[in-house]
Amino acid sequence: MKPFTINLKKCLPADRPNTYERRHMNFSETRMDVLRTADGLSLDIHIWEPEKPEAIILAIHGGLAHAGDYVTPALFFKKKGLATAAYDLRGHKQEKTFIKDFRLFHEDTELFLGWGRKEYQNLPIFIMAHSMGSLIVTHLGIKTAIDRFGVKGFIMSSPYYENAVKVSPVMIPMVKIMGRLIPRMVIPSPDITDLLTHDKAITRRHREDEQAGLRSAKPTMRFGSELLKAQKWVKENITKWHHPLFAVVAGNDHVADPAEAERLLKRINKKHLTYLYHKDNYHENYNETNREETFARIYDWIGTLIES
Repeated sequence: MKPFTINLKKCLPADRPNTYERRHMNFSETRMDVLRTADGLSLDIHIWEPEKPEAIILAIHGGLAHAGDYVTPALFFKKKGLATAAYDLRGHKQEKTFIKDFRLFHEDTELFLGWGRKEYQNLPIFIMAHSMGSLIVTHLGIKTAIDRFGVKGFIMSSPYYENAVKVSPVMIPMVKIMGRLIPRMVIPSPDITDLLTHDKAITRRHREDEQAGLRSAKPTMRFGSELLKAQKWVKENITKWHHPLFAVVAGNDHVADPAEAERLLKRINKKHLTYLYHKDNYHENYNETNREETFARIYDWIGTLIES
């Protein structure tokens, strides 16, 4: 793949009002759009794109985060001629992260893939995910007829297949029960924002995002119980995975258990898996100080799939 010359000016259609975009574009986006869900929600889509993209990366963010977090990899890939789009997951951008049913993430993400296929009709699609986003797209890749969207491959960072913070076995059934009885009750949890990346500038940005209401530090009981069910399903079905996958695991992860992620990923047929392990990385591989190495490896992998 050859990189393209990039026009850094914002590419807004002349017939489209840009007041909304000026209000929401805080992460060097080229433009914005909106994803309309089946139940009437409007979820922001952040888009970073060169003039002539060679492929589109559709990105799913992690829990307690937001789509603007993809600014770091998106700007790297933009310089290489690849577009990136990420949408804000429902139940986020609020003080308490809440979801009634994990399947809603799945349904929204399928709509997002449909948006991407329509917006970039003739381009190959790659799905990029991090943490809980990787949990979502693992479900998606196993359950969904991905071929109709033209997906060439998946990229996952720090898949949230198990919590790194070990809790008493008694707590797990309690979270499930409380998720039904008091769904919006907050799960007591430690503040680990300083343990997401070694990059202090990005940690400061995370703190600012928390103050601005873009990031939540308060998972609810229902949110937690839905994640537990989703993790259990992956453990039972991971061997059914059959798509090209580039997986990055952080060895010093304080959020997603790296040993469990490695164990499950290595149950995937070897012909589908490209595996990268950073033993010293904290949770956010895409924001870590060695991210350029990770992005370069991903870019080369994308190139082999586009050319195949």
